[in-house]
Amino acid sequence: MLIHEGWENHLRVHGTVVHAEIRNDKIWIHYDGIEDGITDELVAAGWPKDCIVLAFHPPEVREYTGYAIA
Repeated sequence: MLIHEGWENHLRVHGTVVHAEIRNDKIWIHYDGIEDGITDELVAAGWPKDCIVLAFHPPEVREYTGYAIA
């Protein structure tokens, strides 16, 4: 999990930037708040698409993403 936290104008800020986990030798991306997305960076770094699950999509939609279903 990648988060940002700190202070802004005397207010506490805290939020998730990326939430991902490694499960059964695959990367499950639950939330991706990066502007260009972390998925393309993972593929560019050599991770095969069949090892990346876009878990923020419902299971019935994942088969159309070009990435792993589960």
